[in-house]
Amino acid sequence: MKKILIANRGEIAIRVMRTAKKMGIKTVAVYSTADRNAPHVRYADEAVLIGEAPSNQSYLLGDKIIEVAKSLNVDGIHPGYGFLSENAGFAEACEKNNITFIGPKSHAIKVMGSKLAAKEAVKAYNIPMVPGTDQAITDIPEAKKIAKGIGFPILIKASAGGGGKGMRIVEKEDEFESQMNRAISEAVNAFGDGSVFIEKYVSSPRHIEIQIMADAHGNVIHLFERECSIQRRHQKVVEEAPSVILTPELRHEMGEAAIKVAKACDYLGAGTVEFLLDENKNFYFLEMNTRLQVEHPVSEIIADVDLVELQIKVARGEALNIDQDDLKINGHALELRVYAEDPLNDFLPSVGTLAVYKLPEGDGIRVDNGFEQGMDIPIYYDPMLAKLITYGETREEAIELMLKAIADYKVKGIQTTLPFGTFVFNHDAFKSGDFDTHFVKKYYSPEALKAKQDEEAKIAATLAVKQYIEDQKLLRLPN
Repeated sequence: MKKILIANRGEIAIRVMRTAKKMGIKTVAVYSTADRNAPHVRYADEAVLIGEAPSNQSYLLGDKIIEVAKSLNVDGIHPGYGFLSENAGFAEACEKNNITFIGPKSHAIKVMGSKLAAKEAVKAYNIPMVPGTDQAITDIPEAKKIAKGIGFPILIKASAGGGGKGMRIVEKEDEFESQMNRAISEAVNAFGDGSVFIEKYVSSPRHIEIQIMADAHGNVIHLFERECSIQRRHQKVVEEAPSVILTPELRHEMGEAAIKVAKACDYLGAGTVEFLLDENKNFYFLEMNTRLQVEHPVSEIIADVDLVELQIKVARGEALNIDQDDLKINGHALELRVYAEDPLNDFLPSVGTLAVYKLPEGDGIRVDNGFEQGMDIPIYYDPMLAKLITYGETREEAIELMLKAIADYKVKGIQTTLPFGTFVFNHDAFKSGDFDTHFVKKYYSPEALKAKQDEEAKIAATLAVKQYIEDQKLLRLPN
């Protein structure tokens, strides 16, 4: 593989290119008119404009991207995450045009792309699943009957869904019909598919996912777990590896279950198997993400591997050169997704110009970044600017370093999730490890964040006055 095209933008495009360059592979960037001056365009060896700013006129144009790849004699296409990364039709089109899709085969994407098909595929492997329906349902009276049989609270989920869309928690029977209608409507709007299914709602779960890697020679390994329970609107904001709650025995058990899920769909490449863990440490299969995850850096750090390098190697037919027994957990890693969102205004996207944009630096700090000072934040795409990652020998060390890195990350012109990160990493529930997916609902509010910021400002002002008085005393001392 001598040349790859990265069918993505921002930090993930640069992240993939960095490894490709390290491997001596030439890179091709694609970009929309909104990204004409983006860093990923300059970082690539070649760059091609593929369309207008909206993603359906640029980054989602699979045929156009393949056309560009063929014209530039590209050997492989890396889709990153989002956009076409879990599009089975795009993976198939790559295969038909003799271009290596750096990801799983289209069959695995199809199976795991439907939550119901995924459940069906793993059923034979005795993997624990949350009680619920194993078929799509749209008949509301019938669905209500099933829900009563399972017992409230229940969760309605879009079969083709993700990112929290088409998902509704129903606490009581009299709320069921309205929530079912809303879930179906959301699913149709978001995915063009209104099929939903019902499952028991696990009330205080932790969201634990296992990173796996599989080659074309039957080898599958897992690279331990990530804790992804700090979420807003069912989307992750903070991730860490390893999880503070898993015992070595449970880690082994969940790792083995994840490997079985990968085998159930003849998986190839990097993937993530997601589980819910209840308060009694029972785990349940949730879904599989058939791509590189946003939070992959924390796994890379603790397992001491380059996941993109492994993706490229297995895509070109190489066998994995790592056995499960070779892998050991090294230290602790944390990640904060730095979104252009206002945590004081319900995390709504914040658009504007990056008047100041300076990244933190130092040992144990990694920033996977896609922006630079002076750039405008486009309204057309996911509002993530960067991923701030810290690592230390202990969890406590990684947390302290994260707080320092957030303080050193300078952004002016827009609002970001950096202050929310400070709130989380300073919170006693997070520090103790005693939290679940309801962290934001239980502890966070704009008022709580504002109070914390005011308190920190007061302390900083007091220290500044104290320092000023000390300095004045020194100045007044006789020579």
